Amino acid sequence: MEISERPWGSYEVILEHSGYKVKKITVNPGGKLSLQSHEHRSEHWIIVSGTAKITIGKATQEREAGSSVFIKRGVRHRLENETNKKTELIEVQLGNYLGEDDIKRYEDIYGR
Repeated sequence: MEISERPWGSYEVILEHSGYKVKKITVNPGGKLSLQSHEHRSEHWIIVSGTAKITIGKATQEREAGSSVFIKRGVRHRLENETNKKTELIEVQLGNYLGEDDIKRYEDIYGR
């Protein structure tokens, strides 16, 4: 599988079929994904290692390995790694369109 590098870390598509996509996401220490939403998909995140600061809507929470969250389509969300170790998660996307361009960014420290 091909690894796609991003300013905050990387992701790898593990599996993709009509209606769903599974990714392994690695967030480097200090990495912060953009505050974003998706018009065409929902996401389920399962933290498999490290600690993540997760924002969904107006609520922010810390989550550790073994926990999961569900993000409904259209809801603003963000994942951050404020620790000094990598955070890894499995992301399951569900929807009728799963393209990387289905991202509406509201805040992004990397200027994208």
